Amino acid sequence: MTEPRTIQVGVRPLTVEDVVALARGHARVALDPDPELAGRVERSVTALRAALERGEPVYGVTTGFGHSCDVAVPDAQRSQLPINLVRFHGAGVGEPFDANASAAILVARLASLARGYSSVRPRVLQGLCDLLNHRLLPRIPSQGSVGASGDLTPLSYVAAVLTGEREALVDGDVRPAEQALADAGLVPLQLQPKESLALMNGTSAMTGLACLAHAGALRLSRLAAALTAMACDVMRGSPAHFDARLMELKPHPGQLTCARWIRDDLEWRGSEDGRPRSARLQDRYSLRCAPQVIGVALDALDFGRRLIETELNSVNDNPIVDPDDGRVLYGGHFYGGHVAFAMDGLKTVVANLGDLLDRQLLLLCDPATNAGLPTNLVGAPAAESASHFGFKAMQITSSALAAEALKLTMPASAFSRSTENHNQDKVSMGTIAARDCLQILRWTETIGVIHLLALCQAADLRQLEGCHARTRALHAAVRASVDPHRADRRMDRDITRILDAYRADALPIGELS
Repeated sequence: MTEPRTIQVGVRPLTVEDVVALARGHARVALDPDPELAGRVERSVTALRAALERGEPVYGVTTGFGHSCDVAVPDAQRSQLPINLVRFHGAGVGEPFDANASAAILVARLASLARGYSSVRPRVLQGLCDLLNHRLLPRIPSQGSVGASGDLTPLSYVAAVLTGEREALVDGDVRPAEQALADAGLVPLQLQPKESLALMNGTSAMTGLACLAHAGALRLSRLAAALTAMACDVMRGSPAHFDARLMELKPHPGQLTCARWIRDDLEWRGSEDGRPRSARLQDRYSLRCAPQVIGVALDALDFGRRLIETELNSVNDNPIVDPDDGRVLYGGHFYGGHVAFAMDGLKTVVANLGDLLDRQLLLLCDPATNAGLPTNLVGAPAAESASHFGFKAMQITSSALAAEALKLTMPASAFSRSTENHNQDKVSMGTIAARDCLQILRWTETIGVIHLLALCQAADLRQLEGCHARTRALHAAVRASVDPHRADRRMDRDITRILDAYRADALPIGELS
């Protein structure tokens, strides 16, 4: 078995794909050994120490936090500030994030702190690397962040595990953090002045989640194109709707890419006369306009990547300590507005993909629109078909999921709340937007799998006649674990089995380029 590749953090900017690889455990992480980076990290720590020795007040080190920034903390009590900050933010609620999400959050925090402007010691950075490489992950409740002053509450669970407090996820089990560290041969850290604030006061929860959402939405867009091609195969749609010359007259990049994917899946090069194989001159919108719908998602992803990766590689805590001139800089980089905007936009286009696929499924189940297939794709023999109902309930489930996805598209960033004694009086809600996007993504993936199962049933009813390579490949992958629907049966297990295969990258949906 080959060793996983190592991704270095600190000098080269990380990409969405880097975060996803580390979050899934497909790569190891290490601090970049560049001497200039190591020097910058050390100088930032030294600069903070020098400011304190000069007697300068430093927010969160000699003062309280947030609204309490004007409360001076006596020297004798300052050593308690780092751990108290961690402890009083242990107020998260809701279902915990899964292991991949927790790991993505760790990666995002490491990427920011490793820039060397946050006055955290190298051993803290190495501690984050150790958690990732041992897959010893904080158990982080999903609710409790307003997205400025950063993701304080979720990130407190990261700081807590580093110090041996709260709980960790290890191989799917929940263990006391102190025990998990000991089992891995790791020693709890005693956080120094500003280190807990640096760990917690940033946008890394929303940014880590945004990386996962971005990667998932890109794969979903490719799946939607493949399913559209399958729908054209089994419903005798026209490949000419995706003609390259036609697309060039409205050249949105995402639309061009999607149309190319569909043409490739239909193995169409424009040599045919382009007329549909059914009686209709033009296909209905959910087939004909698929590139115009999916293309919006692809263009939104391209724009969103720039926002997400800029945030990922930014210094986003407060205060920031300049390692070169020693100044302590106060600002609001913990505000997650860019990620919030990216996620609010992405969740809308993802929900639209769900709506598109649900509409295609409706066409597929209706004998008035499916080009001669049985009602609800019933596969029972004709003599028994009156007592079987095929994919009727599957379409209802799909419609219900589409409704839930569309309902959740209300922009989270529009619901800014004043909190913490009106100190945090304008907040981004970026973490809520990212959570919403991931939920919409999960629902839409399920819609896609229901549609795929129906398309495979339709391909069976056509005996694969007129079906191209993409349809045949996806049909074979599904039929390897799910039988054709010849009589009414429970289908929830079919959905789960194929959904698991999709999320494990085990379905031949096509290349993403």
